[in-house]
Amino acid sequence: MLCNIFAKILTCIFKIHTTMKYQIAIVGLGYWGPNMVRNALSNVSVEEVHIYDIQEKNTQKILQNFSGVKVATSFENILQNPQIQAVIIATPVDTHYALAKQALLHQKHVLVEKPFTSTHQEAEELIAIAQREKLTLMVDHTFIYTPAIRKIKELITTGQLGDIYYYDSVRVNLGLFQRDVNVIWDLAPHDFSIMLHVLDKKPLALQAMGADHVGKGLEDVAYVHITFENNLIAHFHLNWLSPLKIRKTLIAGSKKMVVYDDLEPNEKIKIYDKGIDVKTKEEEYQTLIQYRSGDMYSPMLHQKETLQMVIEEFLKAITEQRKPLTDAKDGLQVVRLLEATQTSIKNGGKIVYLE
Repeated sequence: MLCNIFAKILTCIFKIHTTMKYQIAIVGLGYWGPNMVRNALSNVSVEEVHIYDIQEKNTQKILQNFSGVKVATSFENILQNPQIQAVIIATPVDTHYALAKQALLHQKHVLVEKPFTSTHQEAEELIAIAQREKLTLMVDHTFIYTPAIRKIKELITTGQLGDIYYYDSVRVNLGLFQRDVNVIWDLAPHDFSIMLHVLDKKPLALQAMGADHVGKGLEDVAYVHITFENNLIAHFHLNWLSPLKIRKTLIAGSKKMVVYDDLEPNEKIKIYDKGIDVKTKEEEYQTLIQYRSGDMYSPMLHQKETLQMVIEEFLKAITEQRKPLTDAKDGLQVVRLLEATQTSIKNGGKIVYLE
């Protein structure tokens, strides 16, 4: 009898979740906004999509390419519309704080494009407001939702790589130069968020060097070195002045090593059974290093549009009243690393100890 009652309750909950529909607003229709619009329109949980951008030309491009969207005349119009439950903010980083704060204070759930905010103080305030108002606040760290990163996370979590020795990332290309942020704030949020997610360890200290070759006061090349406990180190090369476009990460463990190449169309992840075995002969007080070289294989990854998964996770987190996979606290961690990187560069590569 009790089992039947419990089953009926679960069925009702399931029906509620599957029938929940949302009206969402997408603010900012420049580079990333149109991708959000396209994926929001294809989501079964989205009833209606409202759009707004301060530049009329951006709005017109959306109307030419997508049907079924509603144009808001102002951001205030979105805030005052009780039918809109959630807001996606895809505007320049220096506007994130003000827009997200207003949306939260008007009882809207919020998804913010990376990086979350310009300062950690802004991030902390938004988190406090969301917690107080019991609202979902999520950051679009897109790469966390890719099949490749999910697989790497699985390999590390299940111990298939062993103890992690180092994390080495290169993200370089020729441009695109940004008008408002340097190469660190533009490119590093991707790699910092991936590193924090897959390693799931707290960074201890950071050291960075960078240079501005254009004379805009914004670094276009940077190198970042991060240390963890147990000799784990991470290194990042970020560059707008490279003749090649490279998106590659190497992760070495005591058992196996991984190469992740985001530009590779098919075999994005390659797992190498390579490494070293260290043995000590006590009688001779010698350390013997033996090299191990085994097979390489590339696991099959089930492809799905990443932004579909981002929007799906956002709406599910709202419906289920739970923390999203990339919540605001993850965004805060990334912002702290960005700030520490900037501090180190401005002080000639000085080590910055992280809280």
